[in-house]
Amino acid sequence: MPFSHSTQLSAIVGFLERIKPDSILDVGVGMGQYGFLARTNLEKINLFVVNGAQATQRAKSEWKIRIDGIDAFKTYRTQVHDYAYNHIYWDDTRKILPTISDNAYELVIAIDILEHYDIEDGIQFLGHLKRIAEKDVLISTPKTFMHQEIEANPYENHRSLWTQAQLEAQGFSQIIQNHDSWIAVCSNKKTV
Repeated sequence: MPFSHSTQLSAIVGFLERIKPDSILDVGVGMGQYGFLARTNLEKINLFVVNGAQATQRAKSEWKIRIDGIDAFKTYRTQVHDYAYNHIYWDDTRKILPTISDNAYELVIAIDILEHYDIEDGIQFLGHLKRIAEKDVLISTPKTFMHQEIEANPYENHRSLWTQAQLEAQGFSQIIQNHDSWIAVCSNKKTV
């Protein structure tokens, strides 16, 4: 569905706060939950101009963090998207990801997206995420298969179940503890 399990929120936001990326690509934005959390937790006081007793919202053009997203189902679009994201590509990831440059974002996140691909397409999907990320890719996917078919949005259908070993084989060797989901990180950090 277009939102995340609550058990993942603090682990994922905590990771964002630790690495403090300047740019994020949120793949499969859904309702915009992680774009909003990233914006408010990373941008913080830069969202407002405070002058004594007066406070106004800072212009989006003055924000320091670039947060873009991709989602194939435009019906999910809300005011959250318009506020939290700099830009959203409303199209299938299989069309958009190949058009994004290598190392275009410090961090790429794909929360509860991988299970919507079969294994072969999922491996290709992860390859694009790693190519696009300058530093880190953070993904999450359920630990147990949950049958899900949504007639109104076939992009939500579940097609695969991933194990820790499969994720590690794709370079996602850092596992953030969570009971319900694999929250895994692939680090592309360049050494100088």
